[in-house]
Amino acid sequence: MKTINEILAEELNIKQTQVENTIKLIDDGNTIPFIARYRKEVTGNLSDEILRNFGERLTYLRNLEARREEIIRIIDEQGKLTEELTKSINEAVTLSELEDLYRPFKQKKRTRAIIAKERGLEPLSEIIYEQTEKKDIYEIAKDYIDEEKQVNTAEEAIAGALDIIAEIISDEPKYRKEIKSMCFREAIISTKAAKEEKSAYEMYYDFNEGILRIPSHRILAINRGENEEFLKVKIEKPEEKILQLIENNVIKDNSTQFTQMLKDTILDAYKRLIEPSIDREIRTELTERSEEKAIKVFGQNAKQLLLQPPIKGMNVIGFDPAYRTGCKIAVIDSTGKFLDYTTIYPTEPQNDIEGAKKVLLGLIKKYNIGIIAIGNGTASRESESFVSDVIKEADHEVVYVIVSEAGASVYSASKLATEEYPDINVSIRGAISIARRLQDPLAELVKIDPKSIGVGQYQHDVNQKRLDESLTGVVEDAVNSVGVDVNTATPSLLSYVSGINSSIAKNIVKYRDEFGELKERKQLLKVPKLGKVAYEQCAGFIRIFGGKNPLETTAVHPESYEIAEELLKLLGYDKKDILDKEKISKIKEDLQKVNIEKIAKELGVGEPTLKDIVSELSKPRKRSKRRFTKANIKK
Repeated sequence: MKTINEILAEELNIKQTQVENTIKLIDDGNTIPFIARYRKEVTGNLSDEILRNFGERLTYLRNLEARREEIIRIIDEQGKLTEELTKSINEAVTLSELEDLYRPFKQKKRTRAIIAKERGLEPLSEIIYEQTEKKDIYEIAKDYIDEEKQVNTAEEAIAGALDIIAEIISDEPKYRKEIKSMCFREAIISTKAAKEEKSAYEMYYDFNEGILRIPSHRILAINRGENEEFLKVKIEKPEEKILQLIENNVIKDNSTQFTQMLKDTILDAYKRLIEPSIDREIRTELTERSEEKAIKVFGQNAKQLLLQPPIKGMNVIGFDPAYRTGCKIAVIDSTGKFLDYTTIYPTEPQNDIEGAKKVLLGLIKKYNIGIIAIGNGTASRESESFVSDVIKEADHEVVYVIVSEAGASVYSASKLATEEYPDINVSIRGAISIARRLQDPLAELVKIDPKSIGVGQYQHDVNQKRLDESLTGVVEDAVNSVGVDVNTATPSLLSYVSGINSSIAKNIVKYRDEFGELKERKQLLKVPKLGKVAYEQCAGFIRIFGGKNPLETTAVHPESYEIAEELLKLLGYDKKDILDKEKISKIKEDLQKVNIEKIAKELGVGEPTLKDIVSELSKPRKRSKRRFTKANIKK
């Protein structure tokens, strides 16, 4: 039996020492982003993706181990634990396999087999199952007639005995394992129309495909069609092969008096007991596989959206298009602060183009607007045409960008939006969100339920708990990969920083509001509930611009400040030089020439950590401005 450590090492193709060290870090309460960024020497430079897979598999394998121990205990208490069974339980590699082994020992409702046993028919079932008795079985069965136990004839006695055998066959884990394996190779998923009416599922009204090859999006579409009662779904299995498999194991001699009754019993066991549960298990496994793939794709798309570089130094107008109710306008400054709002009516039915133009040009001039974010919803095309004409008359250059407004309405009506803008209309909040998601996608989109940001097709069809866990990980990785300006970040954004929960995030903002901007990271230790452990986890991901220590504009962790300063000193620089625009190019050039192996030994630091320090000191001190292409910027 392989240990959890051995399984993880084999599955992830990493060394045993990496497994042991990583498990210790996780068990000590370190977050995945912190481990991935600041404990590379300990993990052997494992990436955040591998570490997340590691964490998920570790949890699964530990649950598997706990369930294994529980099953062994229960069966042992029943006095039915054998060496062979213990070996099989210890060798099971999935929860499904474990449950198949446990099935015969699980407390059942009063099945037909249990009733037959209560009527004293178990010895008769053993005679039939052994298939060695020469005496006519109907004569033997007469000895089991008992009116008090409701066994009135030999035929009833044999029927009850066969019910016991059917359950024995159904509970045999070996058959179930082989049947499932056979089905995943050969079975077909077949769908028919449940009702004759047009729907989005018409392609599945007479459809079949091998489950070995069916893509995940079709499984999720079929599931949805079935849930909405447009489709009937069936798994067509290689029934003859399955029955032959069981018969080869059960029937010892095809020429005995028991042969036909056992064949009939095998068919009954399969149709009544095995097939329904096998169908459920196959559908569940297909769904889980499809969900995992959909969740992975959704996460990748969400990460790309979240990591779009922000726009810095521009005041922005958020333009939420509409027809009858008018286009909502919100103005925010370069820091995201809400300045002004109004509603204009350049679209049908009012078509007040001149009035709307006057208002928009007034706002552009008053607030020195550099860019307009137009939502891509209803009336977007007409609004784009209007804005395109208006900005030509502005007294300075203004551009516009079409922005996805997916989730804006969800945010607008949320508790968070109400807390942020209690006195502002829901529709105006949507325009603010559109402006801010252009200005800083990461900071704004973390306020919205990840399922609502419009980067997936089946996010509402998958396991919601698993989706939430996965997307939380994606957002955490995105937030921690770029860092967070603690003096401008919202509680929503701060709550995704390693070591900071929503309660601590709110306390940071309260502290900031009460005492002013933070000047150094160690001030975080004064924030209520943010102790030394949380500080260690979050410090490297927090950025402080205009503070006391230039290193705190980087991802260099406080535990490595001394190393970073020593490195700069070796190259003839001071830490304040990394903020000098004239020196940064030369610093970067000199850092690229550093002999990592040699300097790491000289400074007594691991090579991965030194590489990260070199990389951080070589970067500009602010997140890069967003570069628009001709495809999305318009004048």
